[in-house]
Amino acid sequence: MNFDIDPADLAFREEVRTFVRENLPPEMAARTLRNYHFLRDDQREWTRILNKKGWSGQNWPQEWGGTGWTPIRQFIFEDECFMAGAPPIDTAGFKMIGPVIMNFGSAALKQEFGPKILNGDVFWGQGFSEPNAGSDLGSLRTTAVRDGDDYVINGQKIWTSYVETAEMIFVLVKTDPEAKQRGISMVLVDKNAPGVTIRPIIDIGECHTLNEVFFDNVRTPVRYLVGEEGKGWTYAKYLLDMERAFSAEWPRNKRYLAQLRALAGCARSNGRRLIDAPGFAARLAQLEIDLQALEWLTLRALYERKGGTTLPVGSLLKVRGSELLQKIGEMQVEALGDHAAYFYADPRDQAVSDVGWPPGPAYAPGIVADYMYRRATTIYGGANEVQRTIIAKTFLEL
Repeated sequence: MNFDIDPADLAFREEVRTFVRENLPPEMAARTLRNYHFLRDDQREWTRILNKKGWSGQNWPQEWGGTGWTPIRQFIFEDECFMAGAPPIDTAGFKMIGPVIMNFGSAALKQEFGPKILNGDVFWGQGFSEPNAGSDLGSLRTTAVRDGDDYVINGQKIWTSYVETAEMIFVLVKTDPEAKQRGISMVLVDKNAPGVTIRPIIDIGECHTLNEVFFDNVRTPVRYLVGEEGKGWTYAKYLLDMERAFSAEWPRNKRYLAQLRALAGCARSNGRRLIDAPGFAARLAQLEIDLQALEWLTLRALYERKGGTTLPVGSLLKVRGSELLQKIGEMQVEALGDHAAYFYADPRDQAVSDVGWPPGPAYAPGIVADYMYRRATTIYGGANEVQRTIIAKTFLEL
């Protein structure tokens, strides 16, 4: 493997860095850099800024209206945007349902939703998990029965992220209740359709990004079927492999480790810096090593994809990246010391905005709330225990 970076890619990094510096609104970056959940309005505005430049579809080929960038340039772009504090693009739209529609959907679906995703005109919720069908999607029970030109949907989904501010939901349903994987189809549903009920789930950090979604005789047109009836399992596996690959969250790990390093370098109440404590410094150094290993594993996968071969490392990246993120978060909380006793809730919460945060260092807000949320990192996108089984079967042929 050649570890040299193409000079053209290095020049591209400088181009991206300059563009982000000149176009990212500072107030938008300030919120993101505190690791609070993005605001949908910020996400929409940033997507439109990128689309005006022709950069919103950074992982889409040119024939879809995207950039046509190599995987390496996609990696560079995401790295620079995240380190600068740009809000994320709509992962569900650009990296999940968008590629599924563009690869398997009808021409009408491509024409209807491709431009809307690129311009931030439509955001998506992922209707996969159910109370008794999380990592085992083959056991889902939500049904869709054909009735003329519509499907009538009944059932329940859970852990549906950000659907409260989305416009559409892509839903796995049983169109043949007697079959298992072969009976699953994927349909698109208007979030505001009659019969759709969204119930918020407030997480341990007192944030609302998760939801239960109930479908009570919800009608969606047959033209919103993605691909073929009964092929939803195939489309879901395609989508989930992409989700697990970006669950390595290399840019987030990189920025969080930089924040940890800065925290450890701050003087504490006893006048001693935490980074000068040998035990803490050794653990920090180990995280640095783990981060470099994750970076090169990611780059290896990207280079092999660029060369036309695909190493099936989605599950491996997901396990390593998610566990590293949790380790970094634990040390960030440790570095806060006494200030970790308060989690500094999201400032968009009215109760917080009325009374303000308690006294403390400027770097404290956001860390504990995010740490609490990231406890789910090893669960969402497919629990790590399931991913280890996939790794054993794929790499070890067990």
